[in-house]
Amino acid sequence: MRRQVMGAIVGVVVLGVLLFAAPLAVAVERLYRGDAVGELGREAARAAAWVPDGGGLPSKFGEPVDDDAVLGVYRDGRRIAGEGPATSAVAAATADGGIHDDVEGDDLAVAAPVPADGEAERSAVRIAVPYEEVTEEMWEAWRTMLFTALAVLLVAAGLAWFLARRLAAPLERLTDAAGRLGDGDFSVRAVRSGVPEVDAAQRALETTARRLGRTLERERAFSADVSHQLRTPLTGLLLGLESALDEPDPRPAIRTALERGDHLQTIIEDLIALTRDAPRADLDLDPLLAGAEERWRAPLAVEGRALEIRKDPGLPTAQASAAAVRQILDVLIDNARAHGEGTVTVTAADVGAGLSVEVSDEGAGPDDPETIFARRSPGTGHGIGLALARSLAEAEGGRLMLRGGATFVLLLPERPVWSGFGPGGRALAGR
Repeated sequence: MRRQVMGAIVGVVVLGVLLFAAPLAVAVERLYRGDAVGELGREAARAAAWVPDGGGLPSKFGEPVDDDAVLGVYRDGRRIAGEGPATSAVAAATADGGIHDDVEGDDLAVAAPVPADGEAERSAVRIAVPYEEVTEEMWEAWRTMLFTALAVLLVAAGLAWFLARRLAAPLERLTDAAGRLGDGDFSVRAVRSGVPEVDAAQRALETTARRLGRTLERERAFSADVSHQLRTPLTGLLLGLESALDEPDPRPAIRTALERGDHLQTIIEDLIALTRDAPRADLDLDPLLAGAEERWRAPLAVEGRALEIRKDPGLPTAQASAAAVRQILDVLIDNARAHGEGTVTVTAADVGAGLSVEVSDEGAGPDDPETIFARRSPGTGHGIGLALARSLAEAEGGRLMLRGGATFVLLLPERPVWSGFGPGGRALAGR
């Protein structure tokens, strides 16, 4: 790019110099010749005034215009006195009464008519100087113009190099940053160049890098959350099938395994749905609550615990993904089963600008409520499941929070606000 910028700038300057210098050179040539012709013409006219009747050299003539000047008197174009060629077309041209000039041989000649009567009326005085004296002055002026043009070109080349470097260097850094971004470095930064357009491109690249980095981080967190969500039902399914091997009648265990398989399939379908950019629809909470009761009543009953579903009449409509809300309910109920005590209560209520779904139990609640939603390794208690639940809630434009011990509250507004990046355009990472 540097070569292209330098070539373009220098080329424009060269073209400008040529367009300016060519007519200037012609004007200089005309100027110097015009000055010489004017001076010779004045001398010729003064000399013509002193030509005696009948021809001959002027009776009075001042200092010659040039040491090399020659003066002659001509009649009908033929020399009759003085110096010069035997015939002169310039002198003959004065028959019209005007002063004429031209290059004759190696001389610049100017002739003026003699203002007299009789035979002298066709006479003329011719003064000539070597034309090389005039051209020498022109060449001196042209050399000055040439050196000036070369100086301009040198300055233009230096300026072109500076501008090319100033323009190319930030673009090269931007290209390098884009390459590092392509290699997976999402912390790329580019030094500001002072060129507004390039700096705007750098800021856009940095913003893209940060967003891609956050997106990738959320994708990885989502993958970890998904594996956690699948591990528990899959483990239960495998344990149920293993226990069926020791049962004389495996049919009850097989039916349980089929139910767990259906639950696992539902989880997989929900997770796939969450990765798609599907438009939100009005949420029908009744089948979600009924499904949660069907899935969790038996597991809680095995532990001697009850599941109670409560729902206020006339709930407002919220726009949210049924798959996301189903997964959130499963996480919260499973968390109450694993870490809570007594009856698990699910309550759906109207909160004005939306609806809330509370999941509570009769236990004391977590020991560390401040970090309850932090993502932690499996096997450390609360962690990945709750982090996933919160990220799903935020992706739907809602909120998931802990209130008063062992009560988790899911808030879903009537009109959700898009909240980030992730599969299907949703933010799938918690705080």
